[in-house]
Amino acid sequence: MGGREFIVLIAALTSIVAFSIDSMLPALPVIGADFALADQNDRQFVLIAFVLAFGPAQIVFGPLSDRFGRRPVLLGGLVFFVLASFGAAVTESWAALLSCRAAQGVGAAAVRITTLAIVRDCFAGRDMARIMSYVFTIFMLIPIVAPAMGQAIVAVTDWHWLFAVLGASGAALGLWSWVRMRETLPVAARRPLDPGSIFHAFREILTNRIALGYTLAVTLFFGGLFAFIVSIQQIIEVIYGMQDWFAAVFATSASAMAVASLGNASLVRRLGMRRISHAALVSFTVLGGVLLIAGLLTVPPFLVTIGLISLIMMSFGFVAGNFNALAMEPLGHVAGSASSVLGTISFTGGALLGTLTGQAFNGTIVPLATAYFLFGLLGLAIVLITEKGELFAVHHDPAD
Repeated sequence: MGGREFIVLIAALTSIVAFSIDSMLPALPVIGADFALADQNDRQFVLIAFVLAFGPAQIVFGPLSDRFGRRPVLLGGLVFFVLASFGAAVTESWAALLSCRAAQGVGAAAVRITTLAIVRDCFAGRDMARIMSYVFTIFMLIPIVAPAMGQAIVAVTDWHWLFAVLGASGAALGLWSWVRMRETLPVAARRPLDPGSIFHAFREILTNRIALGYTLAVTLFFGGLFAFIVSIQQIIEVIYGMQDWFAAVFATSASAMAVASLGNASLVRRLGMRRISHAALVSFTVLGGVLLIAGLLTVPPFLVTIGLISLIMMSFGFVAGNFNALAMEPLGHVAGSASSVLGTISFTGGALLGTLTGQAFNGTIVPLATAYFLFGLLGLAIVLITEKGELFAVHHDPAD
């Protein structure tokens, strides 16, 4: 497989998670109406079921791919994802739909974990960073394409076809991977299943001040991200009555986050992880407070609300990657297991916090704004304790 084909395939496999979430957003009102859900907040469970299954499942597939190789776990995850997608496409039961969404999340977790492992197997250091930046550049298109695709499908046909498209896409990726993706983990490098390594990684995180502090902080920020994902469709539809503009508005906010992530890659060598992420942490908290005050006083104009949310998500783009790297900094001796544990904690914890925020939606922006402000404030307190009261320091950063 050539370099360009490898990058495109890895990007497509990595994007399966975002596509499975973002493409659903425009369909939520139609799905809710089809099942005659009494509470409009219940439609959020189409998203919640996926992410709550995806988060914990990640911790299982890392050790499995280390034991049995990348290809079997990757292809098995894709088959599971495809079957769950087609199951959702034909179901007429709300409970069955949520079960299929949870199964999709499990399959997607296998795909994501093995995809990252394949990149680590094939590249290291700067080469790995270069490949991942190319992958991320393609990945950035998903928040723009996926909601627009979902909106187009529900505009012309039944929402079940959205799951059929996801299933067909997963099948195409499975066929491509089966034909072109070789096994990247030699038999000699495979390791026996060792649950103890996971417990050891948990213990390392819980007993290291830097690792624990930044793990908790990044979990709060993922809570802000998931609160945005589960709330934004209802904010646009219910508060502002601009459902037809949903795809464009979502793309604007998501693009702000992506631009920040790209900008961070070029700034971090010069300014250091702590300077950038701590400044963005303060920005996230202050902007969340401004949005909360505005929401308590009145219904802010549409452009003001979306503008503030976009700036908040831009702050997230400067925080998430740096906090994750800072949490991993003292865990190099258990990097593989620690990365899996950190991803599970931050994704699952963030999904739970986002769920609580989404379920609190009351026809105003106050629940989302409150979440942004409180998560930022708690994150700021945790980072202050973690850094012993010293923000913006650079002398700890190895890159500096």
